[in-house]
Amino acid sequence: MSKNLILIGILFIIIGFCWPLIEKMHLGRLPGDIVLKGENYRFYLPITTSIVISLILSLILWLFRR
Repeated sequence: MSKNLILIGILFIIIGFCWPLIEKMHLGRLPGDIVLKGENYRFYLPITTSIVISLILSLILWLFRR
């Protein structure tokens, strides 16, 4: 259990360091992501971004299992 928590923490640190690169790739603003803007609110539903991240993580995990 503690090994998993350490690995998750390391993963969050890596993502934090890579975040400027992720923003430059416009990963959070892909076509298909839903943004509703009102006068006093903004609702953001990143459907396409979630699918892309899921595919990338699935590919990485599949490669590690082989």
